[in-house]
Amino acid sequence: MKILRLFLCIVLSTMALAACDNDDDDNDGKADASKPYVIGLDLGGTNSVFGIVDSKGNVLETTTIKTGNYEKAEEFVDAGVKAIQPLIEKAGGFAKIKAMGIGAPAANYHTGTIEYAANLRWAKDRSVPLAKMFSDRLNGLPVAMTNDANAAAIGEMIYGVAHDMKDFIVITLGTGVGSGIVVNGELLYGHDGFAGELGHVVIVRGKEGRPCGCGRSGCLECYCSATGVAQTAREWLAASDRPSLLRELDPEKITSKDVSEAAEKGDALAIEIYEYTGGLLGEACADFAAFSSPEAFIFFGGLTKAGELLMRPIRESYNSHALKMFQNKPKFLISGLDDANAAVLGASALGWELKE
Repeated sequence: MKILRLFLCIVLSTMALAACDNDDDDNDGKADASKPYVIGLDLGGTNSVFGIVDSKGNVLETTTIKTGNYEKAEEFVDAGVKAIQPLIEKAGGFAKIKAMGIGAPAANYHTGTIEYAANLRWAKDRSVPLAKMFSDRLNGLPVAMTNDANAAAIGEMIYGVAHDMKDFIVITLGTGVGSGIVVNGELLYGHDGFAGELGHVVIVRGKEGRPCGCGRSGCLECYCSATGVAQTAREWLAASDRPSLLRELDPEKITSKDVSEAAEKGDALAIEIYEYTGGLLGEACADFAAFSSPEAFIFFGGLTKAGELLMRPIRESYNSHALKMFQNKPKFLISGLDDANAAVLGASALGWELKE
């Protein structure tokens, strides 16, 4: 996917959109003008956000369903179609929708399938042809799909802090840990569409590594996701009698937000949890730099709301673990885009790429 073409397809006028499709037929140009919207779906492990997006990148309407409420993929698609119908009608009906783009975990851009997604109960042990399923339910609407972190990277390239960068890595910190890798201005997909699963790089080896939903142990997302931070809090509280504001909470209900709020109040244990988490992320980034030498690491997702509690230990750990040739070079940035809209925008960009 050429980034320049992708950018043109999204931000230029209807005439430019027709040119991007390499079609000189005036009637086709009018068809594009009559379909000014695409659907973007940010499919996360907890929430799935649907949005109607115009060619200028305005997210006009959104709606959300709970991803984990469904046992089967068919049930999820049914719920999604039901949720998006009012938005489609408000936009003028299917006649106004050009296509749909989906950003989802373990999604294969080439095949339109989600394959063995560790954090999706209805796709954990199987391959799900989600793009086709939505297309079939949406009157044959063209649907494209990519990894959710790749979608976030696309959104960051076009609308965020990476708009003038050609080499960077977006790391999403949510229910799991994802990554979108851009090299020389292009997303890295690999030969089979699955390149960039940095959340499943092993960061803690041996018997001490936490079991991961992917079947491995010690994966980065077991420690540096929102769920990983909460698990660290539970383990550390159980392993000592140190005083902490977190002891006032039911251990099984502790969230990363609870840890962040305790740290902001000066809770020593909570601060150390973020130092530990940031340290692991920085160490991982030092390894990532060795293969793509990015200009920046851009962190995206709810966990980044901790701000410097997380970012300072990431930078310090990176520079203590990176090869000297990579030390003090990359920027460590927090996405400036709205969490939900950035991924929805990135996913919608896939829709502009599709031809009917």
